Amino acid sequence: MESREKEISPANWKEKLFTVIFEADTRAGKTFDIFLLILILISITLVMIESVPSLLEEYNSYLYKAEWVITILFTIEYVLRLLIVKKPWKYMISFYGVIDLLSILPTYISLFIPQSQFLILIRALRLMRVFRIFKLSRFIRESMTILLALKASARRILVFLTFVILLSIVLGSLIYVLESPENESFSSIPQSVYWAIVTITTVGYGDISPVTPLGKLIASLIMLLGYAIIAVPTGIVTVELTKSARMQEVDVKACPSCGHSGHDPDAGYCKFCGHVL
Repeated sequence: MESREKEISPANWKEKLFTVIFEADTRAGKTFDIFLLILILISITLVMIESVPSLLEEYNSYLYKAEWVITILFTIEYVLRLLIVKKPWKYMISFYGVIDLLSILPTYISLFIPQSQFLILIRALRLMRVFRIFKLSRFIRESMTILLALKASARRILVFLTFVILLSIVLGSLIYVLESPENESFSSIPQSVYWAIVTITTVGYGDISPVTPLGKLIASLIMLLGYAIIAVPTGIVTVELTKSARMQEVDVKACPSCGHSGHDPDAGYCKFCGHVL
């Protein structure tokens, strides 16, 4: 009798559902996630087809119905995820939680703002689950290494970007003084700063260009300076990547409380919410 009650107890039911929805180690969990990825790919394809006028005109009703069916399925999945984790709000503010919510909102918003359904392409971000589904822990580890390197480099890169912005303002103002009397393209300092940024970053749209000899000389120096500027943030991040290269291998096990994955293999507690794994 006790075993019978245990089988149908809500807690036991939630644990089993958690294993299917959040875990990719079991056959049921992997099957569920692969099915989810197929739905995501179908949804993205439908949105792309909707952007083609001729196809939209011919298959509009079918596309509309199919999108609503997929959205309802995603909504049910999202609600179930909130129901089975112990701290729903932790999952809601997590990366995957936010992406899951954003992937279903556009369809409902489109009832009031028609063009917003194209935001459904946000669902493409959910394809990142493939790393967890197929246990590509090596790729997870390397992606976390990049994230840690970017985080460690953030302050230095911010200082560097501040310097680049100030340099662009100075060079833009200088080229404005030199070019504005003879070149209508440099009609204002903001326009000239825009040109300086485009030139420093070596993008070179070509919509604005200097015509005076001195202006061309300044432009040439800025172009050469651009190559050196691009190398600086690359070097900063490369150093941090080298420091982070020895990160321990991460696990794909999901936390039963907040739904986060990416823990160390020997971790006993979730590093995001502190719950026992």
